[in-house]
Amino acid sequence: MDTLQQIALAAGMAWGSGLRLYAVLFAAGIMGKLSYLELPAALQVLQHPWVLTAAGVMLVIEFLADKIPIVDSIWDAVHSFIRIPAGAVLAAGALGTHDPTIMTVAAILGGTLAAGTHTAKAGSRALINTSPEPFSNIGASLGEEALLVGGLYSAIAHPLIFLVFLVFFVGLVVWLLPRLWRGIKPLLGRLRDQFSGLAGK
Repeated sequence: MDTLQQIALAAGMAWGSGLRLYAVLFAAGIMGKLSYLELPAALQVLQHPWVLTAAGVMLVIEFLADKIPIVDSIWDAVHSFIRIPAGAVLAAGALGTHDPTIMTVAAILGGTLAAGTHTAKAGSRALINTSPEPFSNIGASLGEEALLVGGLYSAIAHPLIFLVFLVFFVGLVVWLLPRLWRGIKPLLGRLRDQFSGLAGK
């Protein structure tokens, strides 16, 4: 695996972790196990049967939880503490043959990329959940899964194309996050008022 492929793999796994961490873990592990992907030494643990089983079980749970309004936002909130550090670890592991300085930079950038992707996903889902019908939620979830599959495939098969896509994606997230915050802020205010009312009873 050359340097460009390693960079694309590191970026792809960090980016994907912000959307579907367990899908990334399972996909990387099973492709490594079947020799479709040469995983760096630091990530070869993903091929272990126990790791694959755990990732597969969590993948199924996440797939179902992500389709249920409100449950998906609770799941996203809990995984704020899991996806971001996982993205950092996976990005560093993908560049495991390099010196510690490069691995540290990869971890910092990978964690930041996972955080941006996760925040955009969680924020957009919170807004979608204001709709009373579940179909927009299911559609958004399936769209995210299709984006993840396409992104991971590009990162592995066409690393340069993926990196170009990633630049545009990061630009979109930077543009989108302030707008998501403006939409979410009133929701947070209403939730705060509701909890205050309950506490006052």
